[in-house]
Amino acid sequence: MRWEGNRESDNVEDRRSGGGGGGGLGGRTIGIGTVVIALIGWGVFGINPLTTIGLLSGGGAPQVQQGPAQHPPQDDRQAAFVSTVLASTEDVWTQIFRQGGAQYQLPKLVLFRGTTPTACGMGQSAMGPFYCPGDRKVYLDMDFFDTMSRQLGAPGEFARAYVIAHEVGHHVQTLLGATGKVDAMRGRVSQREQNALSVRLELQADCYAGIWARHSQQAKNWLDQSDIESAINAAQQIGDDTLQRQQTGTVRPDAFTHGTSAQRVRWFSMGLKQGSVQACDTFSANSL
Repeated sequence: MRWEGNRESDNVEDRRSGGGGGGGLGGRTIGIGTVVIALIGWGVFGINPLTTIGLLSGGGAPQVQQGPAQHPPQDDRQAAFVSTVLASTEDVWTQIFRQGGAQYQLPKLVLFRGTTPTACGMGQSAMGPFYCPGDRKVYLDMDFFDTMSRQLGAPGEFARAYVIAHEVGHHVQTLLGATGKVDAMRGRVSQREQNALSVRLELQADCYAGIWARHSQQAKNWLDQSDIESAINAAQQIGDDTLQRQQTGTVRPDAFTHGTSAQRVRWFSMGLKQGSVQACDTFSANSL
């Protein structure tokens, strides 16, 4: 992925040096084993951190005051990569919204270590990357990139870019109203039905990540075939069925919240091929 030299976003907030970070919550530390268990148990990319946060912390999150937002240091190459990918999503979605007669509202991306306060509760590294609709921010502990390579079998820079684009996809869903509609169903349908809605929301975010990949490639020509393959491999490695099979040896479709490996690959590929929001209507699709 030829990303160096491209515009970097100013909407990256660096909390890694303090102000809500740390290695645990309530006196507990978080090791790599906890991260992997959390990823397998609740999925890799959470659309609504409230449930996961409650399970991890045992209750509501404390109110923590943040200091002034800090930008990443200029010599941090990994932060520069994240900022460059975020800038590309800004460019792509601004153009798509403009074509639809709307204005795209830019999200913030927060870099943190360990824990950090969010409008959705106390975020933790063990949750993996996530988007909080309450403050319209993407949260990322970049140690997760090592987890992708070493634990999940999903290496590659474009695989990491796919992760960011997926979370930005959840921001797009918030702006377009899909997230609110799904959240409004909580408590009104069974857990199984709620899981099914969650799958459709997650697959749509995968499709939106594919849209970004297509449009960013048209604008920058910064990818080759191996990059696309690394993103498809990442989507495959974090399917619910693959993660369940690795952890327990069995697959429980009624517990799926993010979709199977095949479904995640299919919808990312759909966005990549079609490049339109209309093609990503997972909620109207008879078959996922």
